[in-house]
Amino acid sequence: MQIKDIRKSFRSGETVEEVLKGVDITLHEGEVTALVGTSGSGKSTLLTIAAGLQSSSDGSVLFEGKDLTLMNQEEIRQIRASAFGFVFQSAHLVPFLTVEEQLSLMLDVAHSALSKKERKAATAQMIEQVGLTHRKNAYPASLSGGEKQRVAIARALVHQPKILFADEPTAALDSKRSHDIMKQIQTLTKQMGIAVLLVTHDEEMLQYADRVVEMRDGVVV
Repeated sequence: MQIKDIRKSFRSGETVEEVLKGVDITLHEGEVTALVGTSGSGKSTLLTIAAGLQSSSDGSVLFEGKDLTLMNQEEIRQIRASAFGFVFQSAHLVPFLTVEEQLSLMLDVAHSALSKKERKAATAQMIEQVGLTHRKNAYPASLSGGEKQRVAIARALVHQPKILFADEPTAALDSKRSHDIMKQIQTLTKQMGIAVLLVTHDEEMLQYADRVVEMRDGVVV
């Protein structure tokens, strides 16, 4: 993905606030890129624009050579479902689905071409990779915070996306669980050749990044 000269402004009455002022970043497969900076520096805004979750005021986001900023909402939605994975501060699990069903639903959303047997195998393998085979039939209410985030990672990767967007994935966890989660993100995405764009405030998590990009007042510094 090539993020080119991205700008974002918000209007509040007579005032125009420029949140992003021309940001350029390239994401590479198998590489974890961490975005850091103080609150209000534009990190999360940039991530949501790159992920097609909101529009930019100017600039382009090229994914495999195609510009997301020129696509309609349905085209962007299809790319998000099939080629992107998401992990946020909250796991956002569906409360009435088991761990196994959470992943199966993601394959449905991504319109996976796998057969029913292949889907079951892919789901089982991903659950095993995050160490939750013994919890595959558990519902979110019975999971710890760390387990919920591991399910969120498994769900984000089960359809083998090209890019993982992670916005403060460890913010609600203690130090040990934070390191466990980042180790899993680092290991799995490198094994699968997935590009990662990570937003974090936690400097301890930067050891898991291949590249650290610092933002300040809407620009890369």
